[in-house]
Amino acid sequence: MNDWPEGWSDSDRGNRYGGGSANAQPESPRVMRQVRRGPAAPPQGAGVPPQPSYVNGQGYGDYTNAQNTGYDSGYSSGEVYGGGGDPGGPGGLGTRAPRPAPNWRRRIKWTAITVLTVLVVTSVGTYFWADGKLNREVDLSKVIDRPEAGEGTNYLIVGSDSREGMSAEEKKELHTGSAEGKRTDSMMILHTGSNGDTLISLPRDSDVEIPTFVGSESGKTYKGTGRHVKLNAAYAEDGPELLVRTVEFNTGLRIDHYVEIGFAGFANIVDSVGGVEIDIPQDIKDTKSGADFKKGKQTLNGEEALAFVRTRYALAGSDLDRTKNQQKFLAALANQVATPGTVLNPFKLYPTMSAGLDTLIVDKDMGLYDLGSMFFAMKGVNSGDGKSMNMPISGSTGGNLVWDKAKVKTLVSQLKNDEKVTVSGN
Repeated sequence: MNDWPEGWSDSDRGNRYGGGSANAQPESPRVMRQVRRGPAAPPQGAGVPPQPSYVNGQGYGDYTNAQNTGYDSGYSSGEVYGGGGDPGGPGGLGTRAPRPAPNWRRRIKWTAITVLTVLVVTSVGTYFWADGKLNREVDLSKVIDRPEAGEGTNYLIVGSDSREGMSAEEKKELHTGSAEGKRTDSMMILHTGSNGDTLISLPRDSDVEIPTFVGSESGKTYKGTGRHVKLNAAYAEDGPELLVRTVEFNTGLRIDHYVEIGFAGFANIVDSVGGVEIDIPQDIKDTKSGADFKKGKQTLNGEEALAFVRTRYALAGSDLDRTKNQQKFLAALANQVATPGTVLNPFKLYPTMSAGLDTLIVDKDMGLYDLGSMFFAMKGVNSGDGKSMNMPISGSTGGNLVWDKAKVKTLVSQLKNDEKVTVSGN
């Protein structure tokens, strides 16, 4: 059977290479028939390069012709088909172009923006968290017959001997005793205004008159009888509202905000800022408060600070000297707390605020901003921008300290009008 196309026979192949001949000589190149596939190539210049013609026995066209027409498969140059162009460029096999240098200025800029954003969000979150944690327990709307408001802002700052939340071991360490309830251990008026801030201590033994007042719990009206007591007795009788009422009645100065902190909160705040540096004016040893200090500059922790501000019996001037120590220490504490490093750093602000919030009590209209303003004002007093003093005293009666009425009247007038205070205290 003949399998060759178009009737070719084995003999038609002749003595050619690849024909199975035993001849050692290779056969000559096979002459291919003239083949033209598809329509004729368009004329030169028609936008399509001329195609090679399979003629003349040249295989796949004339190489020279291909070079002349600019058509080249790329195989002759060793390039990958379709690569073209620069071997180092896209699609080539050459070296990849180097990466551009990183824009460090841009990176630093976006890193700073990210860090700043995180700090702002954290600070704002801490602010609202702390503001929501404030114990707004004092309702100044219950205070009756109030004086007219003056210029500036007046804070009544109270340190109480509250032992709420303290364990028996903590009471022992802080020398607080175990008395039930709470009493005022210190009282101060802080006036903030445009002519310097003024911090005025009100000795707890001050002789004051209890006026007509409305009970904070009962709502009943209790008529004034002209009864005179020590100032701290007003707090013991009916709490913060009666204390504010008594201070306003005896001074004629309107109180805008009330702030109170207990023993534990005070000590915790001091510890949260790593202690407070203070210059102690004399050697102090008081077994009742636990104070045992040598004269000179030193850093007090929470326990030591509480003992220092409560010391009374080891001081010659008793209550008046104690109030001076309290002013001095609270101003130093405010000076350390009210700094950009604490206020703008949520990692310091959070533990500081958390340390005192549990025992911090304020009035219903007070916000965290007002509390911050109070601390910055106390810092100003400590730095010399303001004034600290005791309420002017003219003498004593029955163990109570009597205020100098003339000086107190001048002092209150200057505070109401936000004038520079010229009155001196004891």
